Amino acid sequence: MLNGMKILIAGGDARYIEVINMLTEHNAQLYLAGFSQLNINKQGVTKVNDLQQHIENMDAIVLPVAGIDDEGKVEAPYSDKPVKINDVLFKKTPDHCRIYSGTAKHQLKEMAKSANRKLTTLFSRDDLAIYNSIPTAEGALKLAIENTNETVHGSTITVLGFGRVGVTVARLFSAVGANVTVAVRKKAAFARLYELGIAAIDMTDLEQHASKTDIFINTIPAPVLTNSIILKMKQSGLIIDLASSPGGTDFNFAKQQGIQALHALGLPGKTAPKTAGRIIATILQDELLSNHTID
Repeated sequence: MLNGMKILIAGGDARYIEVINMLTEHNAQLYLAGFSQLNINKQGVTKVNDLQQHIENMDAIVLPVAGIDDEGKVEAPYSDKPVKINDVLFKKTPDHCRIYSGTAKHQLKEMAKSANRKLTTLFSRDDLAIYNSIPTAEGALKLAIENTNETVHGSTITVLGFGRVGVTVARLFSAVGANVTVAVRKKAAFARLYELGIAAIDMTDLEQHASKTDIFINTIPAPVLTNSIILKMKQSGLIIDLASSPGGTDFNFAKQQGIQALHALGLPGKTAPKTAGRIIATILQDELLSNHTID
């Protein structure tokens, strides 16, 4: 139980509605910024119009999955006005206050460092990323169904990468009858794919494989679907890029070639926000209990 821990939740999409529900169930005292459009009448929940309200009493600040953008703004789709974060705000918190964000770019890290506040990135935890890969893979399957005119069953799918997301994507598409090949580099990945009965190719062989592929699904946050590979694709081919910004696809070149390329970010929040929210809330609560002294 969080027993009255004071937490500022600054922005967040539909997933954070479930985070709010779960944290209040565990007796946290929540202060919400960026939720003015929602009618939330729960014991232990206070909406704030100004981030400065009660900031000197906060035990933790929770930011959205994407953290902050280059202007310091957080994603706040339920707010009537922008929600902006800066290091001055962090400096007004108690010394023990910790900042939690899904991910953190350089600017957020520097803000936390300037304020001498500890920053925890939830998505750096393997367990969260693995749990989150389930709605991500289901979202990718939904996009594949909606953006092609043939069944996924029997289609040739090439998955780039066999990390926490790639494993789940490969398994799910195989389970629905797709002919899945995974492009990897490490020998251990080749061995695991052999054990799973899923075909594997080396990343260096992607160009030769491109003409056979109906759908590319990329999970690698580096330039992998380059011009030479896109040129070899079928005109009816589809790219679903799941990698964090800027992705691993040359989207402009794909568009020039008439190839549909989707940069599918935030799929869990779009396809299964309640499940994805429970995942975030469970991991967040674990971090809160580990990092804070509860009275």
